[in-house]
Amino acid sequence: MPSSPGYKRDYKQEYKTAKERGEVGTGSDSGNAKRHRARRKLEKEGKVKPGQDVDHKKPISKGGGNRKENLKASSPSKNRSFVRTKSGAIKKEGKK
Repeated sequence: MPSSPGYKRDYKQEYKTAKERGEVGTGSDSGNAKRHRARRKLEKEGKVKPGQDVDHKKPISKGGGNRKENLKASSPSKNRSFVRTKSGAIKKEGKK
């Protein structure tokens, strides 16, 4: 949904709120850093080729982690898209 005209996001406040909720790590503890480490590990093992994404079998949001057993290579279109309803809402997991 687009924002109203002239709306400016307050990134500092968003970051502060996310940090208070425990949603944001910093430096090597951040989720982004953990994902990058997992990708490098799979690249070294030859399991991920250029142009592929590293996908989680069990999503991190559902309790999965960045352990090797939970990672797999997939195409960007499959990893970055979600099944949607006719109205455009994301369907719940398992109803593909």
